[in-house]
Amino acid sequence: MSESALARDQADSLTQLRELFQLPPGVVYLDGNSLGALPRAVTAAVKDAVEHQWGDDLITSWNAHDWIRLPNLVGERIAALIGAGPGQVLCSDSISVNLFKLLATALELNAGRRVILAVDEDFPTDAYIAQGLSGMLGEDRCELHRVAAQDVQAALSDDVAVLMLTEVNYRSGERHDMQALTDAAHATGALVLWDLAHSAGVIPIELDRIGVDLAVGCGYKYFNGGPGAPAFLYVNKRHHAQARQPLSGWLGHQDPFAFVADYEAAGGVQHYQAGTPAIISMVALNAALNVFQKVSIEQLREKSLALTDFFMEGLESRDLLASLKCITPREHRRRGSQVSVRYEHAWGLCQALIEAQVIVDFRATDIVRFGFSPLYNSFADAQKALDVLEDILVSGLHLDDRFTTRPTVT
Repeated sequence: MSESALARDQADSLTQLRELFQLPPGVVYLDGNSLGALPRAVTAAVKDAVEHQWGDDLITSWNAHDWIRLPNLVGERIAALIGAGPGQVLCSDSISVNLFKLLATALELNAGRRVILAVDEDFPTDAYIAQGLSGMLGEDRCELHRVAAQDVQAALSDDVAVLMLTEVNYRSGERHDMQALTDAAHATGALVLWDLAHSAGVIPIELDRIGVDLAVGCGYKYFNGGPGAPAFLYVNKRHHAQARQPLSGWLGHQDPFAFVADYEAAGGVQHYQAGTPAIISMVALNAALNVFQKVSIEQLREKSLALTDFFMEGLESRDLLASLKCITPREHRRRGSQVSVRYEHAWGLCQALIEAQVIVDFRATDIVRFGFSPLYNSFADAQKALDVLEDILVSGLHLDDRFTTRPTVT
């Protein structure tokens, strides 16, 4: 390890947080932007939920252990991390399902407008959900219009019902200006729906202060809630009186245990809960959020920028890494918590890094992502990743035939 990395880690006030995670010895894990590492507290919480709450207390746990309120309780904990006041965030379903709910809400709130405006470069599922909604409603009521990121403001016509954007681009790690784009959309009468998948838990977010209308995010990336962890949604309280959503399930009813024949929506954000919550995975996410009681988002952002600065400077200082094109912005205000590089042989390079126990990920067609989670990643991690990356490029290991086959999940 270089003296620089060692000194940075020794001076880091957040170093002790790493001990709260179960990380395999010898592994450098730089994929927390895709699946967060396992917090140690989660293992005990899930064990108790399975063996004691479910195993011993059975169905009485809905009341005895407050299972019924977990979507709200977890939602409120997430709300504190994304700048949302009480009663506006619910933990439920997946991002995709929540996008469907909220896009339908936006179209109804902004009746008379039909366009969902999105960015070409954003994660495809956002557009897929909009396309599905358009196919169901017909283009006279819902049409997806996609533009390049730099053309968003120019595309905000008086037919746009809602602008749908991801705060941090999943491929490049570039961050949008949430305040500026929210203000621009509102100036034209459009609502705004932000996808916080790659920013919640690692970047300070101020949904209420900025005046965001709607938002979604996931629990399995920087919140470390585990594979398939529940997502969350946000509905600004100014819309609660008029907002409706199409998935009118029983736990979104104002009195679900009355079992009446007709649906009457619960008030506020509650009616966005449709079906029975996934308790075991929600228990895991709830336990994972305990880590955030020990640190502020501002501290995490400071370390995230320091880690990504260190890594980007390392890329720039080594001649052998010149063949990699860094596509993540150097400006702090425009950067998330990852560093992405383009490379002709990106797939093989990614697999060679993983074989050398530096876990990163690949995004088609030619991107390798190095994701930094400031809760557990160190400057030593960044240093080792740079060293291994250089060794692989020198040896040409990534060009080996065994790195040509791609599995189902890439």
